[in-house]
Amino acid sequence: MRTLLRFGWLFSLLCLIAAVPASAQKKITAIEAKAHFGETATVCGAVVSTRFADTATRQPTFLNLDRPYPNQVFTIVIWGDNRSKFGRPEDEYNGKRICVTGKITAYAGLPEIVAEDPKQLRLDTEK
Repeated sequence: MRTLLRFGWLFSLLCLIAAVPASAQKKITAIEAKAHFGETATVCGAVVSTRFADTATRQPTFLNLDRPYPNQVFTIVIWGDNRSKFGRPEDEYNGKRICVTGKITAYAGLPEIVAEDPKQLRLDTEK
């Protein structure tokens, strides 16, 4: 009986550990991101407008997916202190389908992911 209980406990623990990476890799569209605030996911879409606000505080770069600013549905934000890691993301990714992985947060009620590492971004080869 004890062995069965230990096995059951171990099995439950392994299932829980296996489920965490699966939820972190959830792939969703830019429009679906609004329903996933607070979750870690991979959001994919077309970069349709960009802006490097070089005179603004913290010098953000904005990559808007699927709909251009001011009607954007999802934004990738790269703060100026991380920008050098990305090169010129406003040029490199503009017009391309990309995916970004990270925690979905809200700014003014709209979903965004702050990218701190280029490994968070990749070209989307699926359509």
